[in-house]
Amino acid sequence: MLYGTQDRDFFPRDFVERFEYIKELGYECYEIDGKELVENVDAVKEAVEKTGVPVTTACNGYRGWIGDFIEERRLNGVEDLKEILRCIAKVGGTGVVIPAAWGMFTFRLPPHVSPRSHEGDIKAIMDSLKELDPVARENGVYVYLEPLNQYQDHMLNLQSEARDIIDKGGFTNVKTTCDFYHMNREEDNISDALRASKDYIGHVHIADNQRYQPGSGSIDFQTHINTLKEIGYDGPIIFEGRLRGDAVEVCKESSAFIKKCIDA
Repeated sequence: MLYGTQDRDFFPRDFVERFEYIKELGYECYEIDGKELVENVDAVKEAVEKTGVPVTTACNGYRGWIGDFIEERRLNGVEDLKEILRCIAKVGGTGVVIPAAWGMFTFRLPPHVSPRSHEGDIKAIMDSLKELDPVARENGVYVYLEPLNQYQDHMLNLQSEARDIIDKGGFTNVKTTCDFYHMNREEDNISDALRASKDYIGHVHIADNQRYQPGSGSIDFQTHINTLKEIGYDGPIIFEGRLRGDAVEVCKESSAFIKKCIDA
């Protein structure tokens, strides 16, 4: 397993400088914004070759959610995601992280009634994945479907729900993203959910229970990383969250903490 990060506003903008800098912070791989990847695919590929830092995945950077309420936005998102899938393959990555939606609707806030039925939600997700799965397969990469917590999305909150989507669609190149922050809020037990999804997991995001850097809160990372090793997961673990404290020192400390868990 490699430990990596998404972008930060204090990282250099030049890709070679950026990748060298994240190595200094203790990261071993990188998850890039999808739009930035598409617009700079040759420069990203060159930076990977020069620095030896792999760009494992892409996340964000498209115009609509795969479960979007507005059909035009959903279709725009699907078209953008097809190109992001092609580009992540060009730079040697493994796939693109995709939630059903983020911040579009939650049953936990007024009006508490979705403008679309649950069946309509699932149909939108399935229709999107039916277009994305063959593109992923043709390019030798994956769609990493990510359940989010119920305050950020109402459609997919549990690993079991993502597994059901994959099974129902018979998708060959759709796997799940396990995000410890969201799982800590939604699953009864993170490690139990990891074990149940062992044949589906393609990607892992982490942050602590309060969305800050790993090791700053209450999640038992050692136990859950041990579970990942137990089930044979050998992909990247990407930090997706906020930083509390001196940004550079926090990155170095949390990187050392997670790598110690991986090596234990």
